Amino acid sequence: QNIHLVAKWLSSLEKKLEQLSEGSHPNFRVFTSAEPAPCPESHIIPQGILENSIKITSEPPAGIHANLHKALDNFSQDTLEMCSQEKEFRSILFALCYFHAVVAERRKFGAQGWNRSYPFSPGDLTISVSVLHNYLEASSKVPYDDLRYLVGEIMYGGHITDDWDRRLCRTYLEEFIKPEMLEGELCLAPGFPLPGNMDYNGYHQYIDDVLPPESPHLYGLHPNAEIGFLTQRSEQILRTVLELQPRDGSAGEGGAGSREEMVQTLLEEMLEKLTDEFNMAELAAKVEERTPYAVVALQECERMNILTAEIRRSLTELELGLKGELTMTSDMENLQNSLFLDTVPESWVRRSYPSTASLGSWFADLLARISELEAWTRDFSLPSTLWLGGFFNPQSILTAIMQTTARKNKWPLDKMRLQCDVTKKSREDFASAPREGAYVHGLFMEGARWDAQAGMITDARLQELTPAMPVMFIKAIPADQQDTRGMYPCPLYKTRQRGPTYVWTFNLKTKENPSKWVLAGVALLLQA
Repeated sequence: QNIHLVAKWLSSLEKKLEQLSEGSHPNFRVFTSAEPAPCPESHIIPQGILENSIKITSEPPAGIHANLHKALDNFSQDTLEMCSQEKEFRSILFALCYFHAVVAERRKFGAQGWNRSYPFSPGDLTISVSVLHNYLEASSKVPYDDLRYLVGEIMYGGHITDDWDRRLCRTYLEEFIKPEMLEGELCLAPGFPLPGNMDYNGYHQYIDDVLPPESPHLYGLHPNAEIGFLTQRSEQILRTVLELQPRDGSAGEGGAGSREEMVQTLLEEMLEKLTDEFNMAELAAKVEERTPYAVVALQECERMNILTAEIRRSLTELELGLKGELTMTSDMENLQNSLFLDTVPESWVRRSYPSTASLGSWFADLLARISELEAWTRDFSLPSTLWLGGFFNPQSILTAIMQTTARKNKWPLDKMRLQCDVTKKSREDFASAPREGAYVHGLFMEGARWDAQAGMITDARLQELTPAMPVMFIKAIPADQQDTRGMYPCPLYKTRQRGPTYVWTFNLKTKENPSKWVLAGVALLLQA
């Protein structure tokens, strides 16, 4: 909806309510419903309406236990008796209720739960059950594939806009709705078998008696997922508290003075550490042949120049403002606040790369990126191992690996794929780049870990949220030579925010069914 139109309508509603408050029927009531606003600008309900109304909040159920009961509440004993294939109908209905509870509640795990947030509703569940009823009435066999497709790609899948989230939704249904469910061999979660044929109250009782206590295991996730999302939530609360601190001189003794001194010290330190910009003309003259790798190196230097120029400009300007030689503008005040609160300033973020780090770590990381580029552009020979996370655009270097191999072997680029072999070594063990492809370091895994000895994905250790990967050997091969058996197609993201920071997909070896890692939200990251 257009928020300005809504705001306008609300103010006219307020006036109307005032007029109607006198002389109208004593039982006259107005009911309005509203969703939580995503940002302060959307807080547009007039104060008059808020003050004069009785406010009732409807909190969604929390945890699988409450969500599963609530999902089942959409039906009744009559529903369970309406299908001629009673046993099949009841089993699949209960599995769909569990599926609904899991997909709705999984969002609390942040990006490891879903890449994006989706508005799954009870309507999705009730329509899915109607479809199930119609299909079972029309066929003597249970059409598992059709049911999974309709529920996963249309009823629920219709909300989903991200391919990896679609894969997750599909995988849940492949695990929950399959022939084994009628043979009493299906567990919806560890320690929670699919119940047999019961009446409506029996199912509610079964949930109370048998469902294990709330834990990430119920979603197919590793317990670390909970640590991750609780840590992020606490950081958010602490940051909000910090931002609410008073900022004037009354904040403790010499509050404003010490605050300005602190910003001044930080600012001088950063300007001192910031290196000169890359001399692009000089670098271009050094390049004998514009190979795909050289082009990437030059592009990265150009992007870095834009960022460092803005950092230098804004810090110098603020320094003059603090000395009183320039009038302080709102941009300068925002920069001052960012330096004080240890967050990356907005104008830097716009010219930067996705990052979840605080300003101190971000700036140290920036200097490390610059020194990597300096080392690479000394003679433009490919570094022995590439720090993939140090690129503005990691896709460009991965594409350059394919282009280089394609030119050398005269292969068509669109018929090629990248193969990823995980070595058993760390970056210090490599003295030179490989003859073909590249070694890359600086990747982390979330949701599981890499067993270097066995050479495959395995369960994460408790409290190791993002274990580092060994060096990976990336090379280009013709697509038809790709081996996908016993592989988990693992997405690589720039940060733990996932979603739009997606970079590439690498096939990683697994002994266990790849569906386990899909449900666990396993991904590679370029920043821990």
